[in-house]
Amino acid sequence: MQPLPNESQHMQEKNGIRKIGVDTGGTFTDIVMSVNQNLFTHKVLSTPKNPALAVIKGVREILSQHNINSYEDVDIVHGSTVATNALLERRGARIAVVTTKGFEDILEIGRQSRPHLYDINVQRPPPLVPADLRIGINERTLHSGEIQTEIKQSDLEELVKRLSSFDLDAIAICFLFSYINPTNELIVAEYLSNRLNIPVSCSHQILPEYREYARFSTTVANAYIRPTLEKHLSTLTNSDEFPHFFQLMLSNGGCISTNNFESAGIQTVLSGPAGGVIGAYHIAKTAGYEKIITFDMGGTSTDVSLCDGDISMTTESSISGLPIKVPLIDIHTVGAGGGSIAYLDSGGALRVGPESAGADPGPICYGNNGKDITVTDANLFLGRILSTQFLGGRMTLESDMTRQYINEFSENLGLSARDTADGILKIANATMERAIKVISVERGYDTRDFTLVSFGGAGGLHAAFLAENLGMQNVLIPPNGGLLSAYGMLYADVVKDYSQTVLLKIDIDSMDIHTQLEKGFETLVALAEVDMDMEDIEFSQLIIKQSLDMRYEGQSYELNVSYENEKVDFVSQFHSLHEHRFSYARPEASVEVVNLRLSAIGETDKPEISSNTQTDAEPSDAPVATHPMDFEGETYSTNFYQRESLRPGNRIAGPAVIVEFSATSVVPPNFSAYVDVYENLILQQR
Repeated sequence: MQPLPNESQHMQEKNGIRKIGVDTGGTFTDIVMSVNQNLFTHKVLSTPKNPALAVIKGVREILSQHNINSYEDVDIVHGSTVATNALLERRGARIAVVTTKGFEDILEIGRQSRPHLYDINVQRPPPLVPADLRIGINERTLHSGEIQTEIKQSDLEELVKRLSSFDLDAIAICFLFSYINPTNELIVAEYLSNRLNIPVSCSHQILPEYREYARFSTTVANAYIRPTLEKHLSTLTNSDEFPHFFQLMLSNGGCISTNNFESAGIQTVLSGPAGGVIGAYHIAKTAGYEKIITFDMGGTSTDVSLCDGDISMTTESSISGLPIKVPLIDIHTVGAGGGSIAYLDSGGALRVGPESAGADPGPICYGNNGKDITVTDANLFLGRILSTQFLGGRMTLESDMTRQYINEFSENLGLSARDTADGILKIANATMERAIKVISVERGYDTRDFTLVSFGGAGGLHAAFLAENLGMQNVLIPPNGGLLSAYGMLYADVVKDYSQTVLLKIDIDSMDIHTQLEKGFETLVALAEVDMDMEDIEFSQLIIKQSLDMRYEGQSYELNVSYENEKVDFVSQFHSLHEHRFSYARPEASVEVVNLRLSAIGETDKPEISSNTQTDAEPSDAPVATHPMDFEGETYSTNFYQRESLRPGNRIAGPAVIVEFSATSVVPPNFSAYVDVYENLILQQR
């Protein structure tokens, strides 16, 4: 879309800077646009075979709807599931690994920890790189950084000859102790890049930390998804209907320009869910809720995260059994979404998910020749979705077809159709409840102290039931909750994360520990200054956050502790954090600093969340419909309200359903709802 003659200046004066958040999901692609603090939303079906097509279509349509005919002064932040799906579905690039000779099988051996300790039938997923593409080269760097074995020219020539015989899309280079001295990795990377002309990922750039399996796995995953991500981005940037420059949402809650993403491919694996947590955190904090659990239920999966006064971060994550050790928002994902398929297992028991109907064909009620019953179909059958109000009435659901399939399925199950649909929802709820307990109860938190912030297209249908089961008193459902991940991208700052392994043993009587730490952080700050200059952000504008990965001597895991300056007693902080997390501390034990971590944050302009102090207890408009709805085997005559018609102060007693363009929210019979001054819907048990 090119600027019309003499139009760009007029549009700039009329609309100012425009910012768009785009979230590509498994079922829908969501678009939120901010123009002079006014928000506009749009939603289109995703195009799984080529996700870029839905992105282009959605952005073009939202601009057209508001008579914006130029991309000038349009800032776009794009969160994508392309990298995630490439890992989950094992359809990334064909890659090879070049590693230290004798260590070709590190990816195969892995480590001894097992997610299912007593499962005798467990099968480990195969490594992303088969044995014949894991190639060793004669080199060795010692733990001190000293190069014991230099790389010979003849070995490089033989390596290129061997790699050339494969049809490769990318290469990962992973040498022992390269995080201390990357010289050998750099030599091989330069040689291969000049002769093979394919992307090369080096472990000292992707993850300059010790523990070779995690470093190798993360680097290989980056190489595996990079060509797929580059293809997706090039489809966008090469299109005349999309800007040639935009920003990419990262899993750490920040964003970077697409021009500088080469080493950040692996950091996009949870970019969509990260946007949701960012948006939920800002909305809840503005409304006065500091302790929240975010609940993002979409079409394919559910993502949950705990925020105890701040957004939780982690460097320990796993995607489809693959360790991914980069800083990202601490999000736990389960295969339970609106499109999750219900089926009978080999023992005749009812199961739900993790397989999803996706966007094509989607749930049966979409009318796209879907044959599998999903969670969305069960909600429609029980009257919790009104077929004529889906997507603001733009899409009519197939109620009769859904009823026919559920009736047939229930006969095979030996239950009534109503009990079958109710069972599908309860199984899905149980899966999501377990996910919330993983990030709360299992880490020493009491769910009763938190507010559940629900969003995603399907979140409002299930939030009250989860809150009741978990003893949570409040549920907050923000406006346009079905598009909150895209909305959260409008709040993304430019963020760069850096780390370096130091392995410093802390001697309490020593006074130079701070000097060593400060020297290490100075190196990371220098890297941040260079990278942020490429993002056109001056160093004086940056917010610098420093932290330490710490452990007791002999432990094989670390906890992250904030480090602001030499006046901070970070050792005492570590003891306290360890006691909170694991219910014990060892103040007498030796403590080690394993890694230095630094986040450089360049703040961006963000939409304001305005309040409306004019309140009214009663909804000004009558219900848009009254429809029977089933709860626990009983049928209730239920009022359906239009979310856009509700005003601050409005109170609604359950049972009720609030419908809006992007989502549907259910208020069960034992709940009530009110609208706060920020137009959030607050559900509470009566």
